[in-house]
Parts: sequence; structure tokens; C-alpha cells
Amino acid sequence: MALVRGIVLLLLLVAAVSFAFYAATGQPKYKRFGLVILKWTLLAVFGFFAVLVVQRLAS
Repeated sequence: MALVRGIVLLLLLVAAVSFAFYAATGQPKYKRFGLVILKWTLLAVFGFFAVLVVQRLAS
């Protein structure tokens, strides 16, 4: 559980830094990269919590 939290926080930090680079430079590649990282991070988090809910319901 702590490992997943650490990875999620790290990925959110990478997305935030990417958006900061976009704000500083105006290059759209940083915005695209930040959005891709954010999208996949959120999908992974929702999947992780779905597994936790299913485990809770099964037991």
C-alpha cells in the first residue's frame, strides 16, 4: 500500500513539474507529457481502488 502511494505521488509530482515547464517555456510537448502522465496515473489509481473494493466485498 505504501509503495503504491509513493509511486502515485511521484507520478503526480512528475506531471506537476511538466506543467510547470509548460508554463515557463510555452512548449506544448510538456503539456502533452503532463496530461499523459496524469491520465495514466488516475486510471491506475482508480483500478487500484477498484481492486481494494472488490477484495473488501469478497471477504
